[in-house]
Amino acid sequence: MMNEAIHILLVDDEDGFREAIGKRLTKRGLSVSQAPDGMTGLEMLEKTPVDVVILDVKMPGLSGIDTLREIKRRHAHIQIILLTGNAAITDGIAGIKAGAFDYLTKPVEIDHLLNKIQQAAGIIRMEQEKQKEAEYRDRLEKKMIDTDRLAALGTMSTGVAHEINNPLAIISEATGVIKQMTLLPEMDSFSRKTAMLTAIEKIENSIKRARKITLQLLGHVKKQESQIGKLNLKDLLQETLSLLQKELEDKNIKIHWELETDATTIESDTYQIRQVLINLLSNAIHAVGQKGIITLSCRHDNNGILMGVKDDGIGISPKNIGKIFDPFFTTKSFDEGTGLGLFVAHKIIQTLGGEIRVESTPGKGSCFYVRLPKFFHNNHELPK
Repeated sequence: MMNEAIHILLVDDEDGFREAIGKRLTKRGLSVSQAPDGMTGLEMLEKTPVDVVILDVKMPGLSGIDTLREIKRRHAHIQIILLTGNAAITDGIAGIKAGAFDYLTKPVEIDHLLNKIQQAAGIIRMEQEKQKEAEYRDRLEKKMIDTDRLAALGTMSTGVAHEINNPLAIISEATGVIKQMTLLPEMDSFSRKTAMLTAIEKIENSIKRARKITLQLLGHVKKQESQIGKLNLKDLLQETLSLLQKELEDKNIKIHWELETDATTIESDTYQIRQVLINLLSNAIHAVGQKGIITLSCRHDNNGILMGVKDDGIGISPKNIGKIFDPFFTTKSFDEGTGLGLFVAHKIIQTLGGEIRVESTPGKGSCFYVRLPKFFHNNHELPK
């Protein structure tokens, strides 16, 4: 950490001493702020980031030791160097026990103080690097777990889907024969004909649901032919809305647009993005009530485009927010959801080098954010 990158707060009630030390540290390239007492110093720390605090032990009002304890309580990462009088070395030792990095006695040699500041800054840098390493390791472990889960699920899905499709075809054919027989004129006198047709309809609906599940299971492991090219997200959103027009009209849902005019064109897979939009918009439609509002947005986000699908619906409870991208997790009724839509959407977006996340407040609605790179490439970093 270079001197100019080190931010110092100098807290001392002796104006002349404080200002002299501040000037000399500034000349050596440090960024220095000053406070005349402990309370002012604490207030400044709430507004301005600081790496190292140089703190006088003997001050009126809030003492240096009490100020030290309060800084450590509020800002544990900040390193503190205490300044004591020759007769107050015991205060310096007490400060070390309370969490100070080190202490120096007055009068202070500026080079000695600068050396201590650099050492303290080095501790901060090491802690930051350790934190980054720990975060990276956590992401790597999570990705490895996700990869293992997906591999196992892919193997299981393919087998289960094919095994289910065969008896489904037989059940569907047999149901069709029974329905045809039930609809024959000679069956009009059968007193339970209506009940029979109702039962047949339930079987047909269950067959449709089972087929939907197997299609989604196969869809998440099947490699689609690449369709990478330029696409306009606004056009794709409008196309997807047209596919869901009946559901939108049935609930009298309004669509609000919040688009940056030059933030809708990207290079990606049209087929895959359309599948994600269908899943997200279907969920939003299901979440809102009559005359609900769905807001669609696109804006620049670093080197990518951030797309949002926001609804004013029922929201997601905190206990479920961490499960919504898991396979087969759903809060919908048996005949409304398979629990694979968001799982498939998450997998698609990761494959395309993007990220998907959700923000939700129960009773107020949810917003799914999809960040996509402007240009598709195959080498992607671990998801953050």
